[in-house]
Amino acid sequence: MDAPPLDWGRLLVSQLEFYWDAHLWPRLNGLTDDEYFWEPVPDCWSVRAGDDGRFRADGPATRRTPQPVTTIAWRMMHIAVGCFATRTSTFFAPGDADMFDPAHVPADLPHTAADGLALLHDSYQQWHDHIAALDDEGMRRPLGPKGAYFSADPMAALIVHINRETMHHGGEICLLRDLYGARRGAVIR
Repeated sequence: MDAPPLDWGRLLVSQLEFYWDAHLWPRLNGLTDDEYFWEPVPDCWSVRAGDDGRFRADGPATRRTPQPVTTIAWRMMHIAVGCFATRTSTFFAPGDADMFDPAHVPADLPHTAADGLALLHDSYQQWHDHIAALDDEGMRRPLGPKGAYFSADPMAALIVHINRETMHHGGEICLLRDLYGARRGAVIR
């Protein structure tokens, strides 16, 4: 008897769901403002108020080595905005802007841990719901002009990339929480 065909799209969505539900989101419980903006070393990249009072993420994405150390706020906004919100806005909302257009980035990022968590959760939920609704054809469809220099890649390749980014930066957020807690003799679980 032949096995039923594998639903690769469902597998990719399930991977993100499992990481989010079992690993990342539970570890963010109790995040404080102090912890959110904590800089474990000098010259960290974070989310800061500019001269106009609006909060923005420090530094452009660079390929320099070593990469700067970043705060929990920076990493959360990288996931919330750089991964989920930007891709949702690009591929599931009206408009022609490609996924690298700065117009996708909010003019003012969250000023508190609670607001950062709300943005992270909402942007995850929107991305999740859109990718979960894709059928096999939608998973295989090339990104097209909105994908910029990844235009020939299928949506499934973008989902794999976003999953990897979420797990990578999410793991670093969890490590920063552990380091922050260890300063006071408590480890956050």
